[in-house]
Amino acid sequence: MLVAALGGAGAAVAATRELLRRQARVARRRIGKELGETALVADRVWKRGYGDEPLELLVLGDSIAAGLGAERPKDTLGARVARGVAKRLRRPVRLRCAAVVGAETSALAEQLGTLEEDYRPDVALIVVGGNDVTHRVPVATSVRHLERAVAELRERGVAVVVGTCPDLGALRPVPQPLRALGARMSRQLASAQAAVAARHGAHTVSLARTVGPFFVTDPDEMFSLDRFHPSALGYKRTASALVPALLDALGTSGGAPVSSGPADRP
Repeated sequence: MLVAALGGAGAAVAATRELLRRQARVARRRIGKELGETALVADRVWKRGYGDEPLELLVLGDSIAAGLGAERPKDTLGARVARGVAKRLRRPVRLRCAAVVGAETSALAEQLGTLEEDYRPDVALIVVGGNDVTHRVPVATSVRHLERAVAELRERGVAVVVGTCPDLGALRPVPQPLRALGARMSRQLASAQAAVAARHGAHTVSLARTVGPFFVTDPDEMFSLDRFHPSALGYKRTASALVPALLDALGTSGGAPVSSGPADRP
């Protein structure tokens, strides 16, 4: 009886794995690569009208961090965050985005390696994790790479903000039960990311909690053409959730009113 039961359980596991593999193929076919694999370049000083000493902002991570899906440079996540911080501090922000489309957390070391030894940003934003989930990277492996990156930045004296893994359960092109599994795995990774970031004095923002509901209730507006990456509105919402954390990391409330004059133009 026991042998028969174990045999039946093994068959069920194998069938489930095969179902998930088929569904993964369906999801990849539905999503495709309509947006290509290169994000728009938005590296520049934003809001120059606020002065001559820009704050240095570094962005690391995956395609969301890189802004894939935005149709204009100013709508990428990095540019949205840079402009938001600049408005709150009334100070220009120089954006440097080292994020790479398709990157897993293990790529953070390589992204940091592209920086000059004397480069010292005031604050770094890391958004990564979705590809770790879709590629089934173990949580322990993923957060180990994140910990190394955060620790290196903190040792350089850089304030760090981590936007934790988004809720992959919001991806409608992904069929069930794969979508539910992705949601659970992304929550587990996000929780582990928050814990390891906090351990090194970094600030965290739960993207699943702060902006995830918007992607669930209004997917046509929040997602871009591939229904996987954020649209301009999706990046705007995401940046709005991240800016307060960057201000906290910088040690300022950023409470100054936003000017409506020429300085507000990019």
